[in-house]
Amino acid sequence: MVHAHRMGIEVRPATEFDDVAVLLGPKKPTSNVCFCLSYRIGSKENQELRGPARADRVRELCRHDPPPGVIAYLDGDPVGWAAVHPRRDTTFARNRLIPHVDDLDVWSLWCIRVRPGYRKQGITHALIDGAVAHAAERGAPAIEGYPVDNRGERVDQTMAYVGTKALFEVSGFVQAAETGSVLNGFPRVLMRRQLSSTS
Repeated sequence: MVHAHRMGIEVRPATEFDDVAVLLGPKKPTSNVCFCLSYRIGSKENQELRGPARADRVRELCRHDPPPGVIAYLDGDPVGWAAVHPRRDTTFARNRLIPHVDDLDVWSLWCIRVRPGYRKQGITHALIDGAVAHAAERGAPAIEGYPVDNRGERVDQTMAYVGTKALFEVSGFVQAAETGSVLNGFPRVLMRRQLSSTS
């Protein structure tokens, strides 16, 4: 499903590996970068997958249903990424620092990346909205994010992928819990948005 946003931004499920690679892959195929696998697969597998093997694993995930996230396109070019998936199939399922608010089969939104040169154009907001719509279409009862509560202070660019509390609030999320996690000196909070009425 395509979600259209302002200024020609479209958000689609991440089924095209080549577009994911543009946004997350290393400049050299043999380099070892996250490729947004760190929270998606177990830590043992994550540490063992090197270079091209990581790309192969992501290529495989793009063929899964649901795919590993959503991609924002601007005039047809991939410009942003958001990792969103059922929490039970991520390492957040067992993360002792990020609490479980209740027993709902929630989805997690844990990484937001915008290509350099495309920042401050509304792409981050479009990605969050697109991730929410994607989860809702798949029947998610609620969606969570784990951003930093930076209270307006600057967040180091390498840590900015988790987003900020204020950013999630703009998209209709509310704080549901504190966490034991700290990133870049800021506490992370559990933000949640209800998607469907639950019995």
